[in-house]
Amino acid sequence: VTGLSIRHVGEHFQRSNSTISKYFKKILFAFLSRDIYSKYVRLPRSDAPIHPIICDNPKFFPFFADAIGAIDGTHIACAPSSEERDAMQNRK
Repeated sequence: VTGLSIRHVGEHFQRSNSTISKYFKKILFAFLSRDIYSKYVRLPRSDAPIHPIICDNPKFFPFFADAIGAIDGTHIACAPSSEERDAMQNRK
């Protein structure tokens, strides 16, 4: 489930926060293992075309015209300058 906190998931499944966190980490590390990561994860190529949903929507295209990667809530670490830090701060 995306976008939910550990507390919400724990409440839904009637488990403690530590249990949810423990098994989430186990699953995360399993997906990050070399066998699964190298077989299923494909990074976008630099010459890949821009998706039509982005190109055809004026709300997205000016801002994501040169973007490479996922636009699905993925957290991307960045190191902005001190002037840009407030605009780049993660809301969560």
